[in-house]
Amino acid sequence: MPPRVENQRSSESAAVEDYLEQISHLIEEKGYARVVDIADKLGISQASVTNMIRRLDANGLVIYEKYRGTILTDTGRRIAHAVRQRHEILTRLLEHFGIDAATIYADVEGMEHHISRPTLRVLEILTEELEENPELLHRLQRKVAAPE
Repeated sequence: MPPRVENQRSSESAAVEDYLEQISHLIEEKGYARVVDIADKLGISQASVTNMIRRLDANGLVIYEKYRGTILTDTGRRIAHAVRQRHEILTRLLEHFGIDAATIYADVEGMEHHISRPTLRVLEILTEELEENPELLHRLQRKVAAPE
């Protein structure tokens, strides 16, 4: 079994990150994050969301007030920001290569929780370089589009 790489996340921490990411999105979109909205976004039951929100609250990642909604603590906000940043970098890179949005979303949802900081930094730099060098980007796009 290969050694565990720093920043690889367990399925538990990936679930926590998914919740924090969705709460962050909802607060940005609506100004608040209610259990019903989180459940809808994640496609799970309100009871499951309530249980996780209570755990996040106990761990100091959110502040939950029954019937009023959920807000992120500073720590929760930092984690959500990091997840959203990973998501954005991975999405930007893949969008350059004609992959459909549903596939990108599914792939990024899996990758964003398991990518190390050093690897993410490499992909971020690669994405920036491709965006600044259209000739290189076009050359790579042709290679990706070519039959194997």
